Amino acid sequence: MTYYVSMTDSFMSGWGKARGKKAKFIYKCNDFDTARIVAQNARDRTDQKYVSISESMPRFSEEDYHIEWKTIEDSPLWYDARRPWQTG
Repeated sequence: MTYYVSMTDSFMSGWGKARGKKAKFIYKCNDFDTARIVAQNARDRTDQKYVSISESMPRFSEEDYHIEWKTIEDSPLWYDARRPWQTG
């Protein structure tokens, strides 16, 4: 089953590709365990807010959000169970 991990990037929101919008990243995962890893890695970062896991494809208004879809092929560090951004 496919799962989706979505989050709002507070650093990237409001400028660049997300000028005037919130930057929303959605990571596609092949199973729930992988989705939990991605979600935990997002929660380990202070710039990622509103992290959630969904079984259905998330839908956000393109008027309000700049949306980027991510996969393990283009963002492998996010799928790393060793928690690369953990602090402390």
